[in-house]
Parts: sequence; C-alpha cells; structure tokens
Amino acid sequence: MQFDLHIHKRLQSGQRSFELDVVVRSDSQRLVILGPSGAGKSLVLKAIAGLMTPDTGYIQVAGNTLFDHTARINLPPQRRQLAYLFQDYALFPHLNVAQNIAFGLSQRWRNPSAKVQDEKVAYWLDALQIEALARQMPHELSGGQKQRTALARALIAEPRALLLDEPFAALDQPLRISMRKELDTLQRQLNIPMILITHDAEDAQVFGEHVLNLRDGRLISSAKDAA
Repeated sequence: MQFDLHIHKRLQSGQRSFELDVVVRSDSQRLVILGPSGAGKSLVLKAIAGLMTPDTGYIQVAGNTLFDHTARINLPPQRRQLAYLFQDYALFPHLNVAQNIAFGLSQRWRNPSAKVQDEKVAYWLDALQIEALARQMPHELSGGQKQRTALARALIAEPRALLLDEPFAALDQPLRISMRKELDTLQRQLNIPMILITHDAEDAQVFGEHVLNLRDGRLISSAKDAA
C-alpha cells in the first residue's frame, strides 16, 4: 500500500470553523487530489509532510508510519523522507541554483558554498537540463527553470515520496503543458510515488492514476485509472 491515510483536523477562527476528515487507501503510484480553493487540499499535504498535526488518525506512506495518534507516533518533517514542492517553489533568493539544489542534502541550516561541487548536484543539474544555470540566482530564472530547480532540490535527498502543491498554477498555458510532460516523464523514470494536489482537471487527466475529489474537507468521489 503506497498511501494509507486517515486525517482528521478541526480548525477554528472566530465564528468560522472547518473540519477536514479524509480517509484514503491507495496502491497507486500517482495520487491526485482535485478540488477548488478552500477544499482542504493543502491541509492534507501539510499533514502528510508533518507541517500540520492532525487531531486524530494515522498517516502511512510506502509502508512507513509517519503519524499515528493512537500509538503516539509523530515523526518530525525531516525524518519523514518526503520531498515537498511548494506552489511558489520556495527557492532561497540568496543562493544560486547549485546551492539551492545542494541544500537538499544539508542536515543543518548552513548555506552550501557558492562554488559547490558535488556529484549528486551535478547529476540533477544534468537530469533536469539546468546545468547552464548552476550559478544563476532565482530572480534570474523563468518559471519553468525555477520549477526544475525546486524539483532537483526535492529529489536529491532520495525521498520515499514526492508531494506537489499546485505545481503548474504559476505557469502560463504553453509552459504548463511542457512542464506536465517533463514531470510525467521524470516520475515514470524515477518510479517514485507522488501525491499532487490541484484545482485543474487537466492535471488530474495527465497524472491521475487515482483521482480523489475533495470538497469542504470531505472526499466526494474516488476514481482509479482502469489501465
């Protein structure tokens, strides 16, 4: 079982409340959570990554228990071995491309050298075709180049799963189509399980081996690709 989740969380802000209650069991390599803004998609991803603690439930990824309320298990984010790609890519603005990628190997909050030379960094620069950008700063990159850099930083630590938060939302339509193809190819090559959240039905069509529709904190449908 790739993903076995029961995430329950109640949020309160003044008179407003929101309750997330999601149960998922999936052996698919590519899980897509589709829903409008405010449905709770990002909360699910943050809970899996360890950036939000559910009130009750459990989270298992690739057979590893990351959270279990009853058993009092709650691994910190750095021990979950998950790659989280934020919607805005969250590149460090003061680090060049190679440094940003090398940061994925760092066990401490210490900046890699500006002239970092590492076999793994070189491998991912080449794999994502950004070796010519190694010394460029984030503000000098296009949207697609930023995404490739963020992906390389996420993948260099050899995670057990990849979590993608609206990865194409910031891209224009032609680049969105191109980057979908690139990510599709890369994921198939690496054979890494992934969860992608999106409001775009086209993302679900491309990556939806198993598609979950989320509304108001609840799953309203679940469909697997028969192929």
